[in-house]
Amino acid sequence: MSKLKGNFISGLFLFLLTTVVCLLSAFQFISMHKKEAIYPSKWLSTKKMLSSYFPELKDTPGDTEVFLYQGQEEGGNILILGGTHPNEPAGFVTAVLLIENIRVTRGKLIIIPRANNSGFTHNDPQEGNPQRFFLETSGGRREFRYGSRLTNPVHQWPDPALYINPAGQKISGIETRNLNRCFPGKNKGYLTEKIAFGIMELIKKEKIDLGIDLHEAAPEYPVINAIVFHDNSAELAALSQMELQLEGFEFRLEASPPNLRGLSHREWGDEAHIQAVLLETANASHGRLKGKPSPSLIVDGKDKNYTKAARLGLLFVPYGEEGIPLKQRVARHLASISALLASLNELDPKKRIEIDNVPSPLQVQENGIGFFLTPLKRS
Repeated sequence: MSKLKGNFISGLFLFLLTTVVCLLSAFQFISMHKKEAIYPSKWLSTKKMLSSYFPELKDTPGDTEVFLYQGQEEGGNILILGGTHPNEPAGFVTAVLLIENIRVTRGKLIIIPRANNSGFTHNDPQEGNPQRFFLETSGGRREFRYGSRLTNPVHQWPDPALYINPAGQKISGIETRNLNRCFPGKNKGYLTEKIAFGIMELIKKEKIDLGIDLHEAAPEYPVINAIVFHDNSAELAALSQMELQLEGFEFRLEASPPNLRGLSHREWGDEAHIQAVLLETANASHGRLKGKPSPSLIVDGKDKNYTKAARLGLLFVPYGEEGIPLKQRVARHLASISALLASLNELDPKKRIEIDNVPSPLQVQENGIGFFLTPLKRS
């Protein structure tokens, strides 16, 4: 009898422990669906949702915020995407920095910080990645989600064995949830295809002249610290590269492969006929050679494995003991955007765009990202 009683108590304890673990996991899972706050500068003209351009997205996890800054003078219309891949945080953070600081005096700048909003609501399975990383501001710590390269399978499932994307290319079925393989999108397709279609509708309705897609890649990936450009943007990319070199930033130029379809820089140029580029920085937390994933790896960018790999000549970028911190990656994106806009102004004065209060890449590297972030506002 006492043995049965002991088994009952042990079973009850295990049941209660399992319940507690499941509840804690559920709370963590649900918390990933809560967006971190973004505090636009006082010069924001309008905030919309992507569904205002494509109503099929309304009340879906694919709907996302669109921030518009309109100058008093007419000029060029520019689109910047962050968060196409939510596990590449430099793009998202760069977009947030711009939103919280800039004033546009000529032309129009549209920023989508969470291009694949669904991807921010989960992590890649079996990677052990943290759910969040943290940046210190003058008024306390702000936290940001570290998401997945892909749309949350809770929002789009199942994946087909083989995927023929909207541009007609056959690729792995899992890429149905990769926004940067789903352009130009479909109005009646998968959720990720609808997001891509919504972005294309925005490009057309806002008469975008130049689209910039912000990304990161592993240090062992050959297309890194690069400007990937559509055929129609070769002169723009080359002029920008020269300006960046004068400022001490080394960039590769990579032509968009015409036979690799579904990517932003290819389909924006082919389908919407706009100038299009994609920017890549080097992110150790994104790579396959990294050690233990952690928030500090995301922000500080230091990893012993990558330091060793650099000594062995296995990487495509320099990687020393100091690592490649997030502030350096964001600074590169800011410098690239400024160079692209300056080059556009020079090549086509009718599409001129003028922006004030853009955080200086040098100051971002010296003072940190938090120096330019709005302090957390307590409710």
